[in-house]
Amino acid sequence: MKVTKDMTIGEIIRQNPDNAMTLMSFGMGCIGCPASQMETLEEAAMVHGMDLNELLDALNKE
Repeated sequence: MKVTKDMTIGEIIRQNPDNAMTLMSFGMGCIGCPASQMETLEEAAMVHGMDLNELLDALNKE
């Protein structure tokens, strides 16, 4: 299943636990916080000043 900007961080990690490492490599160290379960990837990228397209490319890389 493809990761999209509208998925929550929690969904992305449940879908593929290896995605946690990808998110952390981009500087998103708070993936385990309760708020991340409700925050979309787009929202998290904006809050953390990340390039959403680069992040999506990395998460969908196979």
